[in-house]
Amino acid sequence: MSTQEQRTPLPADRSRAVRLESFGGPEVLDIREMSAPQAGPGQVRVRVTAAGLNPMDWIMTADADTAARFGLSLPAGFGTDYAGVVDQAGAGVTGFAPGDRVFGGALSRAVAGFVVVDATGETAANEVHHTPGGVDDRTAATLTVAGRTASAALAAAGAGPGDTVLIGGAAGGVGVFAVQLARIAGARVIGTGSAASAGYLRDLGAEPVTYGEGLAERVRALAPGGVTAALDLYGVETVHVARELGVPDRRICTIATQVDGVAGANGANAAPDALEEIARLVAAGRLRVPIAASFPIEQIRRAAELQAGRHVRGKVVIDL
Repeated sequence: MSTQEQRTPLPADRSRAVRLESFGGPEVLDIREMSAPQAGPGQVRVRVTAAGLNPMDWIMTADADTAARFGLSLPAGFGTDYAGVVDQAGAGVTGFAPGDRVFGGALSRAVAGFVVVDATGETAANEVHHTPGGVDDRTAATLTVAGRTASAALAAAGAGPGDTVLIGGAAGGVGVFAVQLARIAGARVIGTGSAASAGYLRDLGAEPVTYGEGLAERVRALAPGGVTAALDLYGVETVHVARELGVPDRRICTIATQVDGVAGANGANAAPDALEEIARLVAAGRLRVPIAASFPIEQIRRAAELQAGRHVRGKVVIDL
């Protein structure tokens, strides 16, 4: 089965989901038919229409030790960001009802026909929010992990009005949000990427600069007045260059590696209202999320391979 059109409709009490029977790469991702989960007290069940992929999805399921740090065991699901429609509300739930369009996070179980989450959950691992009018489900399904992470990283670096911010890995999934949120906050943004991504970065609002040897000199040429803050969204190159340019460690942040003296950020560090504010910015047309590619669930391995290549401009989405 390779397309959505070839799917056989399932009974109402059954669901398809991506499952892992062993940890590893995209080759271990399989689609299973199973009983549909049911909403318990304080929970809502969401019929998922789209699930966004992130690097953390394949990183945390790559091996047993990493998975254990995220509380995952076999068999496991895959993907965290989702969007869809509430179709069950458990006892005691207020604020959500069947038919509501929603989005949020369900740690390593979002690529499925249904997810069950706590109606009052407040972390990317287990949360639900109303999808604003004007935000389509594919876009809503990209917001949770990357949006929260970008917001947390900018806050950790203290980026704001008058700053010149160097963002490493600016063309990636988190970079899409970080560049635009920094610009909305009043900062100037210099974003690293490949030469081929220059036009893409300009469209987001960044001044592009090619990564690699000589990066510090190229940044100096762009910003002779200096860089005041930096985010490294890929590795450590931007950290080293920022230090070389005189940026103090307290104004540098990483998300993918740990560097002594430099703050690390992830979605759990974001302000409580960060995600809903991002959704409002999208709805208002002030923040856009480029969708690099979308795939039906039957092509999950192909989608995961593309995401794992770490050269995607924008977001990868699974349609359900």
